[in-house]
Amino acid sequence: MAGFFVVFEGGDGVGKTTQIDRLAGLLRAPAGGGFEVLTTREPGGTQLGQELRQAIMHGGHVAPRAEALLYAADRAHHVHTKVRPALERGAVVIQDRYVDSSIVYQGGARGLGEEVERISRWATEDLVPDLTIVLDMEPSQGRLDRELDRVERETAEFAALIRQAFLDLAARDPDRYAVVDAARSIEDVEVDVTAVVRAAMAGAGLGSADAPVGPAADPGLEPWGTP
Repeated sequence: MAGFFVVFEGGDGVGKTTQIDRLAGLLRAPAGGGFEVLTTREPGGTQLGQELRQAIMHGGHVAPRAEALLYAADRAHHVHTKVRPALERGAVVIQDRYVDSSIVYQGGARGLGEEVERISRWATEDLVPDLTIVLDMEPSQGRLDRELDRVERETAEFAALIRQAFLDLAARDPDRYAVVDAARSIEDVEVDVTAVVRAAMAGAGLGSADAPVGPAADPGLEPWGTP
């Protein structure tokens, strides 16, 4: 594939949406390379995903195995209809959550084990990101006390274990992951995110690692196309 696939992972409230918005704005700008950029998320990146997101995150109790299969169904449809086509036409795809979130939340916090990863790999036909950025921050009680959806409420007590699980995944494949300290200003995090993305894209033959690393000029907010 000619495009470049970046995924942001991390616990709830670490600033993934903000950094995705800023990175997308920078890469779209002429000074940032003028790339076509698709931003998307899981669940919720397609019409089917929106419906599943509402059912999973804002509905009543969902059995853990059913929840894992719903995420896998959304992922299979999302990759087939949105992510792969964008990559095949040479776009940069920047995504909020992917397979690692299922491994950590359903496989780990929900206790479903390694089978979750196998199902997700099958659902995506083994599509692996070119770069996964883990925004890392010690869990904050203030963040956990805010209004949470059903999934966030049920996993809040596992926040420290979830954080460590993402770090463990990153340690398993350091060439494909970058861990960025998210407990700093938005601007400082953005500079580090942009630098690691630039370096990874340059390694794939897309642009130069010496291009500007941010902050981006007024990138605005990225519409997800979902509520």
